Amino acid sequence: MSSADKILDAASLPAWRDRQRAAGRRVVVTNGCFDLLHAGHVSYLESARAQGDLLLLGLNGDDSVRELKGPTRPVVPEEDRARVMAALGCVDAVFVFPEVRAVRFLGVAQPDVYVKGGDYTLETINQDERRAVESHGGRIAFIPFLPGRSTTGLLSKIQKL
Repeated sequence: MSSADKILDAASLPAWRDRQRAAGRRVVVTNGCFDLLHAGHVSYLESARAQGDLLLLGLNGDDSVRELKGPTRPVVPEEDRARVMAALGCVDAVFVFPEVRAVRFLGVAQPDVYVKGGDYTLETINQDERRAVESHGGRIAFIPFLPGRSTTGLLSKIQKL
């Protein structure tokens, strides 16, 4: 399967999820901007994938990345970010969503496990996202980040060159 075939749209996501459920596969979902891929992302995604049978990555669209990270971001447009993320062996499918929060995406994806970074807790994650996951019987797992790895840090280093 090519990386482009792993990118789902709004019409195909529900059927994809239904096929995974029918096959008895545990779907893990995580989400984020993933602007410049780095070792911290790879470690995080591999750890997320280990929580179940398949990893569905929710990718923030360009407008939501700008809202979250500022007017100079993303560096890489959403179509390219989706293609790069879909090419990773640990990522089984990618879905680009336009909102800042993943609530609507999570409602459709209905993850068995929703993975967030270790900088969050059950109390500090977006509570609408938490409800979207738990209302379908999913659980939330937290995975620590690799220290010193971030897109913001990379961009700062590049700007100093």
